[in-house]
Formats: sequence, C-alpha cells, structure tokens
Amino acid sequence: MSLVITGASLLGERTGDLYVDDAGVLVDEAPAGAETIDADGLVALPGLVDLHTHLREPGREDAETVLTGSQAAALGGYTAILAMANTSPVTDTAEAATRVWELGREAGLVHVQPVGAVTRGLAGEELAELGLMHRSRAGVTVFSDDGKCVHDARVMRRALEYVKAFGGVVSQHSQDPALAGPSACCHEGELSGRLGLPGWPGIAEEVIVARDVMLARHTGSRVHVAHVSTAGSVEVLRWAKGQGIDVTAEVTPHHLLLTTDLLAGYDPTFKVNPPLRPQEDVDALRAALADGTIDAVATDHAPHARHDKEHAFVDAAFGMVGLETALGVVRTALPDLSWADVARVMSVTPARIAGLADHGRPLEPGSPANVVLVDPSATVTVDRDASASLSRNNPWHGRGLTSRVVHTVHGGRVTVRDGALAD
Repeated sequence: MSLVITGASLLGERTGDLYVDDAGVLVDEAPAGAETIDADGLVALPGLVDLHTHLREPGREDAETVLTGSQAAALGGYTAILAMANTSPVTDTAEAATRVWELGREAGLVHVQPVGAVTRGLAGEELAELGLMHRSRAGVTVFSDDGKCVHDARVMRRALEYVKAFGGVVSQHSQDPALAGPSACCHEGELSGRLGLPGWPGIAEEVIVARDVMLARHTGSRVHVAHVSTAGSVEVLRWAKGQGIDVTAEVTPHHLLLTTDLLAGYDPTFKVNPPLRPQEDVDALRAALADGTIDAVATDHAPHARHDKEHAFVDAAFGMVGLETALGVVRTALPDLSWADVARVMSVTPARIAGLADHGRPLEPGSPANVVLVDPSATVTVDRDASASLSRNNPWHGRGLTSRVVHTVHGGRVTVRDGALAD
C-alpha cells in the first residue's frame, strides 16, 4: 500500500512530507489513493538498526522467538536487527544462519540479519563456517561469539584474516577470562567486596580491546567492540581511531544510564555482562558516543525466562531486555543529543557497520521506506507486563522515559500504528 506522511519534522531539522509508493520506496510525489499519516509534531528518522539482539530461537523459545523479538523491535522503532549466534544449536553453519533468516522473513516485521559464530559451538578453538555463512542466502557479514570472548589471540587473528576477504567484521565480547571468569558479575571495587560478589574489573575488558585493535591493524581487517563499558576502553578506542585503525564500537542503553550502585539490593534484573559500572564510566561513555569515539547504540536485548532470572544474584542469568525502550533511554540519558545524531548512532552507522544497504538511508526519494515517527515531547512510564517480548527482565519497569515511538514503517509497510502493532 502506498503512503503519505504529512508534516513530519525530518531529523528534527525541517518540516516536510514523505511519499511512499506501493513498492515501498520513497518517491517525489504523493501516490494516488495513498493512506495518509498525520505526523504533525512528530520527528521522522530512518528506521532504527540494532547491532546486538538475542532472539533465543532456536532452543529457548520460552524466553523469546524471532516473531516476538521482531514485534518488540518494531514497537521500539527498529526496522532491522542483528540476531546473535548463541542460540541452541549455535548459529555456526550456513544452514543454521539461513533458518534464522527465514524465520525473520516469515515474521515480516523487521529485517532479521543473522550474526554467525566466530568459532564452532562458541568454543573458541576452531573457526566456524564463516565463508559458507557469508555465501548463504542469509549473507552473513558480522560474526561474534558474544556471551564468550574469543580469547585466543591466534584464533582471533585467523578470524580477522578470513573475514577480510569478503568485507566481514568480527564483533568481540571483550572479557579476558583470566581476569574476569564466568562467575564474575559485579564491577570490581568497594561495592563488590561489600556485597561478596565476584569482581569483574574494567581491565578485563580493556586488555582485550587493546589486543584486538592491534590485531586489526596487523591484519588490515575490521573489528567491532561490543557493549563497551569502561572509560579505559574509550581511551583505547580513541587512540586506535586516531591511528586510522579500522575499529568500531557500540554501547548499550543500560550502560548509558544505570550504575553499579543498583546491585546493592541484589536484584538479578540488573545482572548484565559486562556489568553496570560507576558513574565516571557512564559519563565517559556518554561523551564518547556524542563525539563519535563510540559509533553506535546497540541494545544487547537479552530476554530470559523467569526460572533463569529469578535466582540468587550469582546464580541468575546475565542480561536484560531493551528493544522497546532503547530510544527512550538514549533520549533520557543524552537529552542534548540532536535528532540527527540519534539517527547517526541508532540507524545510519549501525546499518553501515552491518552492511545493510537498505537501512539507515537518507529520508529522500529513492531510499527504501524504512522510517520511524517519534513523539519527542512524550514521557512513557514503562510497564514490563505490556511488553511484546516473552520475557520480563526489564530494568526500566516503572520508570519514565523521554520520547515515544508512534509509527514504524518497514519497507513501506506500517508495522506499528499509534504505538501498537498494526493489524
């Protein structure tokens, strides 16, 4: 169906209309018989792109499915999401990647782009089918063992060399297991000692970031740093970019707003990996996102069933949901960030990193109609029970967040209308 969007504030800079033909492309003139959306007072952005989503299917459909994750993404203003590889079975073959891609097409709400595992079974030892996954119908270009670090420098070097041949990128979960083992769950410091929780020092992230940017320079390949959480990592990234090293990085919404003090109540909702950090790290992350040292916001949407999350803190699963709230958290954490910069860090740059040519495009004729319309003046009180996600590990429950996604358009199709999933 063709579409006319009237009176939108394009990137918050100027008022204009958007015309969508029945092929799902932005055009110069209003198509005859088009549906009209009144966007007066709304900001139009290119559809959001998430570099880091856990959809749990196959294997843990009790926590999330490709369909329910796609629904949550659309409600959050996303038109493309990258599905991480730590499913069961792991997405480490062309067949597994193609199946996730097919499930995304069947859901039809967002573009679901599979991320391939770097190593077989996420074991960190033998490279997965990187080339076959890339050549599959899924067209995988981003590879990650997220949840685990590719800690062997030889394996990481080989992965970088391999993906260079087809313009791929390795996304690293930076956690040196010798410095922060699998039980580490609280930022190492006075609080972790007082609470008796295993410490996760910032240096365990920073040494891997430093090693990997040097490997990227050595190989001439691309490395992406997932969920940066410390000021020290920001320093390394800033240096590396100054050297011309091909490195990009993301930060999660929760690391932009929440701090380690929240762990004082042992609430497992706030158990994430990497852990929440002190305010000085949060401040450094905000500044780095604003100045471009950190390239993108990525949700690390990590849904968990209640029986995995409702445990003693040390035994609970890592992660929190975030697709439906990401834009509001970013607007709340960085209220002075321009809408053009919001588009840069949540759409344009993520699409470029992931190689998604149809996303993050300018709102002009010839671009695919992937658009989100946002009410910038709204304040939304989060209700975890109203989420489209199957999981309820939501750290924002009861909090007010700035801005509200009103409409989402994916490929010319309205997927969200007036804040609800379209029929």
